[in-house]
Amino acid sequence: MKAETEQDYVDFVTHHANSLCRTAYLLCGDWRRAEDATQEALIRLYRVWGRIQRKGVVAAYARKVVVSTTLDGLRRKSSQEVVTGNDYFVNEPDADALGVVESRMVITAALAELPPRQRACVVLRYFDELSVEETATALDCRPGTVKSQTMRALDKLRAHPALADLADLIGAKA
Repeated sequence: MKAETEQDYVDFVTHHANSLCRTAYLLCGDWRRAEDATQEALIRLYRVWGRIQRKGVVAAYARKVVVSTTLDGLRRKSSQEVVTGNDYFVNEPDADALGVVESRMVITAALAELPPRQRACVVLRYFDELSVEETATALDCRPGTVKSQTMRALDKLRAHPALADLADLIGAKA
C-alpha cells in the first residue's frame, strides 16, 4: 500500500474507530467483544482499502463489516452466556447525571433482550441515525426487512416494563 493511501486509512481509523466500536457495543452489550469485532472489521477493511476507497464507500463498508462481525460473534457465543449492560460505563470515569446514567443502563439492558437482527436495526436506525436503505445495506437485507424488524423491536421496547418511564423517548423515534 502506498504511503498516502496508508495515511488515509490511518486517518479513517482515527476518526471512526470509536463510533464503530460504540455500534458494536450496542449490538453485543460487551465492550471486550465490541473492541474485538471492531478490530476484526478494521483488519478486513485494511485488506480491501484501495478498492473500497476508490469506490467511495469506506464508511458504509466499515459499518457493514462491524455489524456482520458482531452478529457473527453473537451467533457463535455460548448459549449459557447472558448479555448484560452492567459494564456500560467501565471506560467512562466521569459519569454524567444519575438520571441519564440510569436511563442508559435501562436502555442497554432492554436492547440486550432483543434478538440480534432487531437489535441491529434499532442501533443502526436510531443510535447511528442511518436511513432505512443504509441500514438495509449494512445488514445485507431488503428495506422492508429493516422496517418490519424495527417495528417489532420498537413494539418490544415499548412493552418493556423497565422502559415505562422512557416511553416518550421510544415513541418519539417510531
